[in-house]
Amino acid sequence: MTTTPEGHQLRLQDAPGPLQDALGPLKDREHVAERLLDASAKHSFDPDTELDWAAPPEPGKWYWPPELVSLYGTPLWRRMPEEQRMELARHEAAALASLGIWFEIILMQLLVRHVYDKPVTSAHVRYALTEIADECRHSTMFARMIEKGGAPAYPVGRLHHNLARVLKTVSTTPGSFACTLLGEEILDHMQRLTFPDERVQPLVRGVTRIHVVEEARHVRYAREELRRQMASCPRWEAALTRVSAGEAARVFSVAFVNPQVYTAVGLDRREAVAQVRASAHRREVMQTGARRLTDFLDEIGMLRGVGRRLWKSSGLLA
Repeated sequence: MTTTPEGHQLRLQDAPGPLQDALGPLKDREHVAERLLDASAKHSFDPDTELDWAAPPEPGKWYWPPELVSLYGTPLWRRMPEEQRMELARHEAAALASLGIWFEIILMQLLVRHVYDKPVTSAHVRYALTEIADECRHSTMFARMIEKGGAPAYPVGRLHHNLARVLKTVSTTPGSFACTLLGEEILDHMQRLTFPDERVQPLVRGVTRIHVVEEARHVRYAREELRRQMASCPRWEAALTRVSAGEAARVFSVAFVNPQVYTAVGLDRREAVAQVRASAHRREVMQTGARRLTDFLDEIGMLRGVGRRLWKSSGLLA
């Protein structure tokens, strides 16, 4: 907001001059897309040829860093033998990859909808299509990783599957980009901790390295577009976006760990879920993973009112 000499409050986008928000003037949309297209040309990967899918798993190595496993540090974790802990990590890696595929399919639909009525020769649209191609490769890469790890795929529950169907159908354009960042930035934080970790299986490290490099471009695109949308959309749309993004955060945080993984490794599901919910370490992992995002959303006015309360109830915002 800004204030006129007469004391009337205006949104920043209503003031004369270039489009801007609380972070300053926005960059030209086409210029941003052209730079991202250049980066894509230089730093894109084909997982089918980049990774050694034929190599056997290395004995004694984790499929996910132990500190990022949901039960880490709980009384139940302390009672589990090391073999069971590693087995849980293997199943959680498969569950997270399954969640990633679900989310990327949603993201691809939102991106296609975003560019449907935009100039097809623009750099902005060309980059969106490039990102969709990236996400197709990521989804197939995650599916292959699940298969190679030997654990089953873990689709999200029917309730969350159908809630997402509603959210992606009614989502505003800024809401779509807020949800994009929600799914990308928390997983990105965990993957940045995973790919340099020599305790982790080489294939998992390779998958997360590719994803981190390519997702950095996706995050930049989504952040720039979310700023633009929030600075130019009607007030009713901004208000609806705050609520829908907060609800998406609540759904995502619940879906982040599939309780079936506990049953798969011989644990009592109810006890495990209760201990995860009570875990200060797990809460810190999730809030740390979301902090860059929540700080950014707060700066651009997304975390207000009901939306902020929903983010707090999700456990992703302290």
